[in-house]
Amino acid sequence: MRSMLLSRRDLEFLLYEWLRVQELTELPRFEEHSRETFDGFLDLCEDLATQYFAPHNKLGDANEPSFDGERVTLIPEVKAAVEAFTKANLIGAAMDAEIGGLQLPATVEAAGFGFFQAANVGTTGYLFLTVGNANLLAAHGTPEQVERFVQPMLEGRFTGTMCLSEPQAGSSLADIVTRAEPQPDGTYRLFGSKMWISGGDHELTENIVHLVLAKIPGGPAGTKGISLFVVPKYLVAEDGSLGPRNDVALAGLNHKMGYRGTTNTVLNFGEGKHNPNGAPGAVGYLVGEPHRGLSYMFHMMNEARLGVGLGATALGYTGYLKSLDYARQRNQGRAVTAKDPATPQIPIIEHADVKRMLLAQKAYAEGALALLLYCNRLVDLARTAADPAVEREHTLLLEILTGVAKSWPSQWCLEANNLAIQVHGGYGYTREYDVEQHYRDNRLNPIHEGTHGIQGLDLLGRKVVQHEGASLRLLTDRITGTVRTATETGGVAAEYAAQLDTSWQRLLAVTAGLFADPAAAMAQATVYLEAFGHHVVAWIWLEQLLAAEGQEGDFYAGKRAAARYFFAYELPKTAPQLDLLASGDRTTLEMRDAWF
Repeated sequence: MRSMLLSRRDLEFLLYEWLRVQELTELPRFEEHSRETFDGFLDLCEDLATQYFAPHNKLGDANEPSFDGERVTLIPEVKAAVEAFTKANLIGAAMDAEIGGLQLPATVEAAGFGFFQAANVGTTGYLFLTVGNANLLAAHGTPEQVERFVQPMLEGRFTGTMCLSEPQAGSSLADIVTRAEPQPDGTYRLFGSKMWISGGDHELTENIVHLVLAKIPGGPAGTKGISLFVVPKYLVAEDGSLGPRNDVALAGLNHKMGYRGTTNTVLNFGEGKHNPNGAPGAVGYLVGEPHRGLSYMFHMMNEARLGVGLGATALGYTGYLKSLDYARQRNQGRAVTAKDPATPQIPIIEHADVKRMLLAQKAYAEGALALLLYCNRLVDLARTAADPAVEREHTLLLEILTGVAKSWPSQWCLEANNLAIQVHGGYGYTREYDVEQHYRDNRLNPIHEGTHGIQGLDLLGRKVVQHEGASLRLLTDRITGTVRTATETGGVAAEYAAQLDTSWQRLLAVTAGLFADPAAAMAQATVYLEAFGHHVVAWIWLEQLLAAEGQEGDFYAGKRAAARYFFAYELPKTAPQLDLLASGDRTTLEMRDAWF
């Protein structure tokens, strides 16, 4: 039976025919792996997601976590799924073998993990936060911190979180006020509140490892004064046994429109409810050096941005597959040329407008999945590069694409979910069908891990100009390389290449002119992000088209049709956006509060 989560055939095309991940096994880091181990991992992920995660997706949505003032209660199926995932050693799928990981390529890990996000984003949230937390500590923590906190996470005994935002600061991390006071024994005592902390409290595991941003008194102002701390829910002794409850208190749960299965919390540190060792404050352990916490946290944040993009993609993809299945089975109406009402009704997939909606979903979901896998391959190539210059090239390219890989799927795979509801008609917005929940779940992703607007500001204000435009030049080199290959291939590939090249060159020209009025440019950063993202995905579709060149069969015909759709319907949308950007319009800047 064909999966309704992701298309395994599409994954195999992207991994093996396009990205050629089997070639990674020639590198020392991945030499223990093969196509067979990669396929086995994908099999395992699909099986576990289907058996343990998908069945309680709607149940978890209908029965969200509750808090009685002392304990958080979840439906029991969540714990069973978490245990199945951790028993398969999936927390460490891409982590180093020397600390117990499977040392798989990040590209393969992302492909497999997409099944879990498509099946149940609520339950998956606990696990993916733990993966990111463990990766950060493995990269920046001390050997003792790795042994005390990372190893139990790999074993499934502990889960992890990231604690950045505060009620008064939101995304403005420069304004956080949580403080960390140094102690004679080398630990710190933390005081403050953190908001929107996913997975912040539950009874799924023995302990929860919080990674908390805080300021050491006397440090620099703003983001330069932020440090990072490990603050466990329960203290952990040197021998690994659990000690007393740390002074981390759950103040309450936030109730969301989607992702309802993941606890979303307000946490108070050092409020005095639990005083370990009789002293006030939550015990914390400094990660790395003082005042460098935000740079360390970006390790987890950037990983999480790719994870959010993958989650948005997975939700868009499963919604697409379910609406496609519905369209094939639902008979309604007749062809516009059929005048006899006595003729049988036809499946709605035969109607041109339904085909349009399905093609749009296919173009969004498959384009987004390809983009996310491409970004994860850059992670693999940067990690394994022997030449520092090559590592820097992959890193710079990944940096300019990360915000796009987070935001573009969050916008357009949400639109795919919107179209999936539309394909279902009246049934689409009823709770009996999955697609309405997929939409609600996905609506959180344009906000998760840096809002759409923040990603636009970061792209235009930082990434395109960093290192004197090195990242943008590298991306341009990749795009023009694909254009060159497509031009040499000829046919429709050459036509699309010419279209992309003309539009991309205009985007570059508009970009160069934007900074004549920096304030106006940054006011249009979101428009820039959307235009930029559509160009990137057009390039990704041209890449897929070239990978399908000369191949026959319905699958490849579908790829060619989706590419045709993107270049006919989607890339042209950027022309008026570029016109607006080039105009230097100041409408939003000049608007006044009293005029609303």
